[in-house]
Amino acid sequence: MSPDPAILVQTLDLGGDSHCAADGLRVAVKDCIAIAGTRTGCGSAAFDAAPVETAHAAVVEALLAAGCRIVGKANMHELAYGVTGANAHTGTPLNPLFPDRIVGGSSSGSAAAVAAGLVDFAIGTDTGGSIRMPAACCAVFGLKPGFGAVSREGAVPATSSLDCIGPFARNMAMIGTAMAAISPGFTVPCAAEDFVLGRVATSADAQIEAALDKVLQARSADVRRIELPLLGAAHRAGITIMAAEMAALFGHLVGTGKLGADIDARLAAGLKVDAAAVREAEAVRTHFTAEVDAALETCDALVLPTLPSVPLLLREAGDAQGALRLTELVRPFNLSGHPALSLPTRTASGLPAGVQLVGAMGAEAALCGIGMALEGALEGAQ
Repeated sequence: MSPDPAILVQTLDLGGDSHCAADGLRVAVKDCIAIAGTRTGCGSAAFDAAPVETAHAAVVEALLAAGCRIVGKANMHELAYGVTGANAHTGTPLNPLFPDRIVGGSSSGSAAAVAAGLVDFAIGTDTGGSIRMPAACCAVFGLKPGFGAVSREGAVPATSSLDCIGPFARNMAMIGTAMAAISPGFTVPCAAEDFVLGRVATSADAQIEAALDKVLQARSADVRRIELPLLGAAHRAGITIMAAEMAALFGHLVGTGKLGADIDARLAAGLKVDAAAVREAEAVRTHFTAEVDAALETCDALVLPTLPSVPLLLREAGDAQGALRLTELVRPFNLSGHPALSLPTRTASGLPAGVQLVGAMGAEAALCGIGMALEGALEGAQ
């Protein structure tokens, strides 16, 4: 497979000899995370004149301390504020396994680099599904740790109540290795044996629900039905809070001609979000977080699709409503802050789908153990 030049916006060879577990592993880092000696481009012309970074982000320091080789900066949807991966400024990566489908965003290059075999694992960010969505689109594994589990120091946006840094890989063992490198206190687990899953009711398409049920049946998993009545409200609240936070950081760029049309329009809309709307969204956050916590008292992890439908075709990437729908089942867990893992599977027709697991606060290792247990039941996974 020939490397797509739009996957990595810059190639590097950065690493050291630490005699640690991750020695020599090739890693790509999303281009909204600082690497000393390079410019953090964020997929945007607005950052073309940004100064070269003088220090590594905390996660980069952790990767280097673990002996990883950082081989490139991964492309992304502009300002990490889009879900398709389409980027007119830095190029749109092709989906390595499904070239007629979107690669997903905003961590598009990170997911594609893993799917194409360019790296052993990659680092992305997830504010509204931006690790789990491209992981599902590209048929790889992607973990959004719980909020605060991985330091965001040196990442853009500089402040966020939703954003998390996490890894992509082609198997769960590598997800565990990546987390051990970047998350203090994380211990790589063994595959879980006895566990109960709470199957969340969703409005996902029938073929997506069937793909998930096939995985659970193949594993003979102990599954209980779970209702999250605030799931839809949490999706809308997450949109509101992200819009307000992004507009506060980048609203000054609206109308400057330095942004893609989609991002310019999205930030302009965010400037209209008022304090009352944010207060209402924050109230939903409080209630939804409690709802998820209560559900997790009855099971070891929640399980639901990553995406409600198969990824959009490339020619549908401009469908704003279709793209927004793709975030329905991932964005709520940015709002609540719970760790969430996407496992790749396929529909009966061979199209990409994702199995999403959601764990308790601080339970990233246990969640990965359940992911390892389900790995062998995944249809068509790499």
